[in-house]
Amino acid sequence: MLGSALTTITSFMIRPFLVLYLYDKMEGSIILPMIIVGLQPLCGLLVSWYGGGWSDRFGRKPLMTAALALQMACMVGYVFAEDVWHYAAISIVNGIGFALFMPAANAQITDMVPENKRAEVFALMHTAFNVGAAVGPVLGLLMFDWNPSAVFLISALSFLLYGLLIAFKLPETMPRAARDASGRVLRAPRRTKFRWAEHKTLLWMTLFSLPVGLLYAQVESTFPLHLQTNFEHYRTLLASILTFNGVMVIAMQIWIARKTEAMRSHLVIGASYGLFAVVALGYGYSTVIVWLFIAEFVFTIGEMIFGPHMQKAVSVMAPAEQRGFYFSVYGTSHLMSRGLGPVLGGLLLEYGGGETLFTALAVLILLAGFAQYRVVRQFSEAA
Repeated sequence: MLGSALTTITSFMIRPFLVLYLYDKMEGSIILPMIIVGLQPLCGLLVSWYGGGWSDRFGRKPLMTAALALQMACMVGYVFAEDVWHYAAISIVNGIGFALFMPAANAQITDMVPENKRAEVFALMHTAFNVGAAVGPVLGLLMFDWNPSAVFLISALSFLLYGLLIAFKLPETMPRAARDASGRVLRAPRRTKFRWAEHKTLLWMTLFSLPVGLLYAQVESTFPLHLQTNFEHYRTLLASILTFNGVMVIAMQIWIARKTEAMRSHLVIGASYGLFAVVALGYGYSTVIVWLFIAEFVFTIGEMIFGPHMQKAVSVMAPAEQRGFYFSVYGTSHLMSRGLGPVLGGLLLEYGGGETLFTALAVLILLAGFAQYRVVRQFSEAA
């Protein structure tokens, strides 16, 4: 929790304003910043499945520390980047680092936490992430106006500190591997082979999570530009909305997790998709600030019930020796949506406007939500 809060504070100092920063650097181009932002998760997608398998074979800690080292190097790289290809190359490496980290981290949590507490613990981690969402945008707004390079350097320092925490304070929890007395892995199991018949439910859950990820992707890419066309003080408004979201999650996440822990996951997940569809319409059509904050509150409720219950469903489904692999496969939904979302959203925004973009997204979320409800229900009944 401490490491997650530390890195997400600096991450949210950067993420909401990176598109606007690149937009200025690219002299008003919409598509180029979207492509650069999308490169990070798309290239991470290529290593994601391998990364989860590597954590099952070689341990959680080596993957997490290596991933944080890559992301630290990228933050330093942004300081010295000047040309378009510099930003593109750094985004590629940063995407690889993120893709290596999250499956190993989720597998470690699953290793340590009993099944009946996993939704609550994943919710606890989500709360830690939102400490960054609450504090980071305001700090980023102030520091980007002062010195953008300082923001990147502070972020690099946070990745270094997080890496040291993992290296010296976190135990290795990888199951079913031969170890010596110090816990060092002596024997790595064989790499998991992918078979459609064995992982069909996991793949459907991953596919139907894509539209939710597309909504998240717009918040970091097209949504700031959409606000720019409708509101004068759009930077301050964006920071305020994201901070409001973070504060609400910190205040309510654990309470909601405990209230929904015993509920059937397919009901909770189905309801979250309905909330996300409402949010998409709110983002697209709100011309009054109060309606934007109402939409953001609905988004907060949706994400507080969606993330923990989806992660719990994946953790229950995954065999002990394949947890890293399962979380890496499920994580491809997040990476693919963050990679394709900015480009697809940028095209719709440029040629159809924000209303068209977010209406299409709301329809897609509703269709995917109905399908996801059925998939999770069938899995729960079979289990």
